Amino acid sequence: MNLNFDFNSVRAGFPILSCDAHPGKRLVYLDNSATSQKPTLVIEAINDYYRHTNANIHRGIHALAEEATAMYEHARANIASFIGLQNPSEIIFTRNTTESINLVANSWGKGVLKKEDNILLTEMEHHSNLVPWYMLSENVGFKINFIPITPGGLLDLEKYESLLRLGPKLVAFTHMSNVLGTINPAKDITQKAHDVGAIVLLDGAQSVPHFPVDIVDIGADFLAFSAHKMCGPTGIGVLYGRKKLLESMAPFLGGGNMIKKVTQNSFTMNEVPHKFEAGTPAIAEAVGFSAAVDYLNAIGMKNISAYERELTAYGMEKLESVKGVNILGPKPEKRGGVFAFSLEGLHPHDVAQILDREGIAVRAGHHCAMLVHQKYEVFSTTRASLYFYNNEEDIDSLIKGIEKVKVLFA
Repeated sequence: MNLNFDFNSVRAGFPILSCDAHPGKRLVYLDNSATSQKPTLVIEAINDYYRHTNANIHRGIHALAEEATAMYEHARANIASFIGLQNPSEIIFTRNTTESINLVANSWGKGVLKKEDNILLTEMEHHSNLVPWYMLSENVGFKINFIPITPGGLLDLEKYESLLRLGPKLVAFTHMSNVLGTINPAKDITQKAHDVGAIVLLDGAQSVPHFPVDIVDIGADFLAFSAHKMCGPTGIGVLYGRKKLLESMAPFLGGGNMIKKVTQNSFTMNEVPHKFEAGTPAIAEAVGFSAAVDYLNAIGMKNISAYERELTAYGMEKLESVKGVNILGPKPEKRGGVFAFSLEGLHPHDVAQILDREGIAVRAGHHCAMLVHQKYEVFSTTRASLYFYNNEEDIDSLIKGIEKVKVLFA
């Protein structure tokens, strides 16, 4: 494989990857769609913050508070730059992608969507980009339509264009499916949505960690993603929103830092982005998130993307060679390194459990994407998912593990 980074050095920088999953069983970590592992650099950045800087932010005037505030706001600017933004105030820190989408549903959706409206989602969405809209629809009464999945695991873009003629107020879709691995043409989908006056929300949880995402070029109005899927800590995510939209939206939560003034009868909201960050935020996690962005930038997102494309093609070839394996989703050129598969005659949980005995960490279930599984008429799948610290040896171990599963249940 063509490598533009030192793979062995990179892999050695993740402490957990040198551990055994079980005695004598090397950890083969293939559950990256759920969460990524953390390099020493990120772990140390968080520890260093707690050892030397820990303080609350924005209101303190002592040295620690000012330094902590500077680090927190540097993280905001750093993450903004990572997705192609020049204005850090368009970055809101949340707990995760799920909270980011809920923020949009509650702060934008509640103020805009009416009973006579419709919105457009897709059949390949994670529940995080379905349930908030279901909940809001139950209260408001608007209609939800769906872009279907083709038999080849892609979005039916002809059907999309016909659904646009219904005049949706919102088009919300995943950039990359966490089950099918499908990478959707986000810029084209966004442009067509804007042509009919729709607002666009892009779920970038699976895309931002794996290939360059320039949100200005794509043009989406909102983008949600999480730190923990891109070598950063858990408990922190991001919502990007266009400044004018954010300024027009009501606050999501009330409390400290989201206000300028409070009287016995009213309050005055703080400016964007602070009006959406009530209470003490995840300061150490923001520092760790920023360190993760620095780490990924040092390797190069284009280098990561190119390597993962080759590894994905290798993984597809190997999995397709195993008799009885059925992989959901498109061919390698249309997907990222996510392989949700069924093994003929076996329950996915049994497959995952036996693989775990061999030290191979995969996931089994519906992966918070029941609509996808219903489309393919399967209850659940086993999912192996790659990141740049995986290699061909990891995939070979997966294949050997699957063969052992077949022998055990023969």
